[in-house]
Amino acid sequence: MERTLSGPEASDALNGTGWRYLLDSLRTSVPAGSLAEGIELAARAAAACGEHADRRLQADVRRGQVLLTLQSPDRAAVTTRDVALAHRISAAVRAVGSRTEPGGGPEAARTVQLLEIAIDALAPAAVRPFWKAVLGYADPAGANGPTDPLVDPVGQGPALWFQHMDRARPERNRLHLDICVPHDEAPRRIEAALAAGGRLLSATRAPAFWVLADAEGNEACVNTWQGRD
Repeated sequence: MERTLSGPEASDALNGTGWRYLLDSLRTSVPAGSLAEGIELAARAAAACGEHADRRLQADVRRGQVLLTLQSPDRAAVTTRDVALAHRISAAVRAVGSRTEPGGGPEAARTVQLLEIAIDALAPAAVRPFWKAVLGYADPAGANGPTDPLVDPVGQGPALWFQHMDRARPERNRLHLDICVPHDEAPRRIEAALAAGGRLLSATRAPAFWVLADAEGNEACVNTWQGRD
């Protein structure tokens, strides 16, 4: 029977596959020598998923790589079926001499990641309709409340979510980026950000997230799946 997996369960089930668990989805990259080869690899991934491809698999074909994402849309989470499909896809691309890997292609300097935009708001319910309209975004499956996130219905842009403030904070920015990275990538990413002139503002919620800022105080969070279950 299909069931939703916890963070540790999903991450452990991916060991050695080249896939990474990022909060609520599985992600990997497949190197491709050309655009045509990338399209063929994406087709093989879809074939490996069979009847579940249209609902659970997203494929982004780029020069030099194919980025693949698996998620149960009905639950907005990762399930035992998604993990099984990840293993099937890895086997399918290995059969033609390729591989699933956490990197973003042969020349990439980072692993796969998930980008979200967070807006601090005194009244999230009052500002959410504006952002939904101006971005052309939609409600995620099963989440249409006044403070729920918003997603791009065609998968081109990052998700948008709203963080409730209990008081106005005019001295700081009200919008920040959330960069979700594989849990084993977070220390290196934070170290690089600090070496580039950033500051660590808070690690009290680590390893769920670290709050960083640039030299002028603009904030970003480095997130992992750990510490959330």
